[in-house]
Amino acid sequence: MAIHFSHQEFEQRKINALKKIDEAGLDGLLMFRQESMYYLSGYDSFGFVFFQCLFLNSAGEFTLLTRMPDLRQAQHTSIIKDIRIWTDEDGANPATDLRSILDQAGYRNKRLGVEYSAYGLTAANGKMLEQALDGFCSLADASNLINELRLIKSPAELAYVQTAAELADRAWIKAKSMIAPGVFEADILAAMQGEILAADGDYPANEFIIGSGPDALLCRYFSGRRRLSNIDQLTLEFAGVFRHYHAAMMRTVPVGKITTQHRRMYSVTLDAMQACMLALKPGNRVGDVFDAYAGVCDAAGMSAHRMNATGYSQGATFAPNWMDWPMFYTGNPVIIEPGMVFFLHMILMDSETGNAMCPGWTVKVTDTGSEPLSRQSLDLFFVG
Repeated sequence: MAIHFSHQEFEQRKINALKKIDEAGLDGLLMFRQESMYYLSGYDSFGFVFFQCLFLNSAGEFTLLTRMPDLRQAQHTSIIKDIRIWTDEDGANPATDLRSILDQAGYRNKRLGVEYSAYGLTAANGKMLEQALDGFCSLADASNLINELRLIKSPAELAYVQTAAELADRAWIKAKSMIAPGVFEADILAAMQGEILAADGDYPANEFIIGSGPDALLCRYFSGRRRLSNIDQLTLEFAGVFRHYHAAMMRTVPVGKITTQHRRMYSVTLDAMQACMLALKPGNRVGDVFDAYAGVCDAAGMSAHRMNATGYSQGATFAPNWMDWPMFYTGNPVIIEPGMVFFLHMILMDSETGNAMCPGWTVKVTDTGSEPLSRQSLDLFFVG
């Protein structure tokens, strides 16, 4: 079976979840986030694009409501025993099937937590859910209940993140060997992804980001590739992925020429990274890390070129993106603790000069501070 954690680890995770459910005054939890399902049971699927719910009751029993294509998927990848199927047909309302499951389990007039902040729970599905359960039970937003448990990684999870970081290093080393004038961006992308898949890695939860020339100032994937010019710049944002655990990296590579602004921005981003890693220590708040980044950039006169966030947690995530909770932005009150893993990106993008500089890597929080998982330096890589 494709289950990547021990039954003992799953049992402890469930115990921790039940404790939080009880502390929140809930009688059970309706999960719609694929990350939560994977974390608590191992269930691995993209079937969440349809109505799909994993119910955890107060006795610690799971019931999965899904479609027929995911029956064997759940049997193969998870510890879930009770799998119910709703039928694809015109006018199907799987939320009423869920209500029947809850009714049979004795949850009428109970208080249930719901993961409203979930890509699987679209606005239409959310309305369907609330209409079906209106007058049957009460619902409360519990979107971050499992997120909070997922934030601190177990030793087994940290091992997977470390492997993901090693895969990211492999992809970066491959990219460096290829970047040159005339090279097709798509060839670089294919080679990087190939390095990860060939080492038993996974597809990332969102596309690798690549952009050259003026597109090096973009930080989203878009369709359409080009060849590198004799004088160019290339920004890459990518992730090693192992058992769905991500370790992202980001780099900007000048090609043919390094401008004065490139060098200045690079110096600022290195100072910002150092300040962020000093701030990323147990007892500080997540918002403190962003403030360190912003403080360095603003003091250097680059406030117009920085972002309003400087990274986020990394873990086992599913499409459409690898960004996990919480994010580095000002005022974020989440307390930093050992065992957390974060992607730090020091992005500077100067639209006036057309220059970008975006070093980033994944780090883990230790008992005394933080340390990078990558073995690759942040040295400025230049192709002359």
